[in-house]
Amino acid sequence: MRPWIRVPKVIKFAGRKMAVSKKNSASEGRGEKTNGGLAAIVLAAGKGTRMRSARAKVLHELLGRPLVAYPVGLARELDASPVVAVLGHQRELVEGALAARFGADAITVVEQVEQRGTGHAVRLAMPALAGFDGIVLVLYGDVPLLRRETLQELVGIAGRYHCLAIVTATPADTTGYGRVVRDSRGHVTGVVEEKDATSEERAITEVNAGIYAAPARFLRTATADLVAKNAQGEYYLTDIIAAAARSIGVTGVEADARDVAGINDREQLADAEATMRARINRHWQTHATLREPATIVVEPDVTIDVDAEIGRNVTLRGRTRVGHGARVEEGSILVDTEVGAGARVLPYTLSNEAVIGAGAVIGPFARLRPGTQVGPEAHVGNFVELKKTVLGRGSKANHLAYLGDAIIGEKVNVGAGTITCNYNGYEKRQTIIEDGAFIGSDSQLVAPVRVGRRAVVAAGTTVTRDVPEGALAIARPEQHAKPGYADAVAERYARPGPAKPIAAKPIAAKPIAAKPAAKKSQKKKS
Repeated sequence: MRPWIRVPKVIKFAGRKMAVSKKNSASEGRGEKTNGGLAAIVLAAGKGTRMRSARAKVLHELLGRPLVAYPVGLARELDASPVVAVLGHQRELVEGALAARFGADAITVVEQVEQRGTGHAVRLAMPALAGFDGIVLVLYGDVPLLRRETLQELVGIAGRYHCLAIVTATPADTTGYGRVVRDSRGHVTGVVEEKDATSEERAITEVNAGIYAAPARFLRTATADLVAKNAQGEYYLTDIIAAAARSIGVTGVEADARDVAGINDREQLADAEATMRARINRHWQTHATLREPATIVVEPDVTIDVDAEIGRNVTLRGRTRVGHGARVEEGSILVDTEVGAGARVLPYTLSNEAVIGAGAVIGPFARLRPGTQVGPEAHVGNFVELKKTVLGRGSKANHLAYLGDAIIGEKVNVGAGTITCNYNGYEKRQTIIEDGAFIGSDSQLVAPVRVGRRAVVAAGTTVTRDVPEGALAIARPEQHAKPGYADAVAERYARPGPAKPIAAKPIAAKPIAAKPAAKKSQKKKS
């Protein structure tokens, strides 16, 4: 378990285990409202076997957010407090994802150890709403396309008439849905699950989306009274509809079937993402230009200001903001990046956790890594990479450079091939280039080092010591010139007629003669 995930305490409820996050239990922590208001329960305990994944279904992402974040986010937008998430499969991972997005104390977590249906899940959640007497909204962790307007209408009806309000739809294919049963006057009398329905009931085209708003008192009583009277041995939340029809009444709110569709497999996930993309792009087209919307990906937390222009095949992710009149051109990918007013991001730029100043020009083929701040009217050109670097107003790095862990002042020119050597194998060190300095091409600045105001670093120089203000730094091998070299080479290769291939001269093998043995000296006999 990650250190920032809260460890839940386990309490007993109705003979079964239930976990309630410490700081968010009904008796301690935030202190829930005791009268009126809105609370929400998000059911997200299932495994999602049809996804065929090692991850819980609600952790699969749609436009950068896990599925479960959509209903939880909607509930928070409606000021629901508390928001209770009923988790089961991979509870710790799902809780961690919610904490990372909404804060460690924002969501009350209840664990459904044994998953015995939606009615059982809501029953387990109700103790976390002890003392709450307002309207309770019930949502699902795998329904990301639900619209805020639908929920506002649903909650409004439940609060105004103190009834059970349900969301219904009429999909083209009703397979898998519970059918809404009405009497001769059109009043809702109940919902029957498809697996338990008769042939006549299966012919009904109005289905239950499973999204409810009801007074907390009714929901407490109705879920406590549920019985598992079906072949699956589950507690169906749909059974509370018949109970409401006999007491407080039921009102249906119709929604588009696409908005209430659950995600069960990867094909449905892809379809839902396409729907969400189109919805988001249509929203921004009210005041910005999207050149070919079908190719553009804009995630939900992105902001696009008036008169901005987004080119084909652009991806805007995270909390990116594109300022007034800015242009992001073909193929660029921006993540958590702020683009200032009037700036231009040329094709195929990649930026992550960076700030681009007003009127700046970035790219093409530039890369801005986390911590980069490009000042107003600065230029970062093709194949230039910046990491944790500040590039001041009007400064330019137009070609083939790496600038890491640097602070660069205003109106600095950084030549092609320049590198800040910021890493010695153990730690990162900083380079400082002051206002108006000129860095010649193919220079290496070995950090830590400072180049003073209006100083000049000559092309091909390796800077290892600070350069004083207004000084010239030059470090090159001595240059030698050989007069007549070009003519000599030309004469060597000049040949009349067609050029003849130069064959390698064979080396004749020489026999190795045996070395004669040395003669022994003979002593003269006396």
